[in-house]
Amino acid sequence: MSPRRPEVADVLKTFASAFCQAYSVSAEQERVLTHLPLCRTASLGGHRLECDKCGHQEISYNSCRNRHCPKCRAGARAEWLQARQTELLDVPYFHVVFTLPEELAAIVLQNKSACYGLLFRAAAETLRTIAADPKHLGAQIGFFAVLHTWNQTLLHHPHVHCVVPGGGISADKTRWTSCRQGFFLPVRVLSRLFRRLYLQGLEDARQEGDLGFHGKLKGLRDATVWARTIAAMRAKEWVVYAKPPFGGPTQVLKYLARYTHRVAISNQRIIDLDDRCVRFRWKDRSGSATATKVMKLSGVEFTRRFLLHVLPRSFVSIRHFGFLANRGRTANITLARQLIAAQQPKPQATDPETPNAPTTPALHANACPRCETGQLTVIEEIPPKLPAICDTS
Repeated sequence: MSPRRPEVADVLKTFASAFCQAYSVSAEQERVLTHLPLCRTASLGGHRLECDKCGHQEISYNSCRNRHCPKCRAGARAEWLQARQTELLDVPYFHVVFTLPEELAAIVLQNKSACYGLLFRAAAETLRTIAADPKHLGAQIGFFAVLHTWNQTLLHHPHVHCVVPGGGISADKTRWTSCRQGFFLPVRVLSRLFRRLYLQGLEDARQEGDLGFHGKLKGLRDATVWARTIAAMRAKEWVVYAKPPFGGPTQVLKYLARYTHRVAISNQRIIDLDDRCVRFRWKDRSGSATATKVMKLSGVEFTRRFLLHVLPRSFVSIRHFGFLANRGRTANITLARQLIAAQQPKPQATDPETPNAPTTPALHANACPRCETGQLTVIEEIPPKLPAICDTS
């Protein structure tokens, strides 16, 4: 049997102590350092199961349930995708990405809650405003946005991915307005409005005392330095990228499976580690073609980069807007389907209520792996043991 490949949890377990000696650690980062190495181990407890037919026994250890854990995110993603299936519309979908300039990354990193929240609001208002303009679409759109804060080398790179149906509900709610084939909204117009809204939001947050500047950013406490920084950002072109349309629900679900509930790096990208360094794969998209390369970092530096992407506690990283916002979502989707069907009278091959529903596994989730006919039931609870890995006092 080949040796088990290292995972993110192994890296954190190996280098947590060294990292804590070199850097100050927030409460959220400490939870990540504590829980991820213990995920699905005896330290978190679990339960012993027994087959009611053949008597086979096995132990199932508990998950850490931390949203930054690569192991735990797969289950959360499956549940989220199942819920989204009933919301998909039978229209092409577009993927729009709003990215903050590199020069703002340090400010954002010191003010995650305020700046990430502003990123969502500015991107959402930009899309809704331009889409509502009769010169462009002239309709109310609905979409959801997913926050990512990393690039392939784990550096801080905050951006939101927006998945948008290619059209919207007219202002009088009597028709579905489709966008032009293969084109959603002009990215240059989106970029300019996004830049204005975000910088105005930063100004407002600073005026209200919601931003803090520490260390190398202390100079931004001075009004003149701040004004000069904002002016430089206002003169810079901001990146808004619109990818080609996905097509129908099948392509959307495949996309969602890749992009939602992700963490900064998956376990599959870790190649190996020793007592000093970590090697992992990354995709270099700087050239004309994407190239897969290998990066080697010290274990402490890898840990530092990974922890850059720990979100503030209770921060919502997937949000819905427009007619897909939580309030009124069900009624709006029903209306949208009716309006779309009125324009597409032909019967659809796929039931729009449950497009491409996943097939049911052949075996029950609790089926015995030995006899395949019995069911595993819990016969004993195993209590958890949670050691403190990192002392931040």
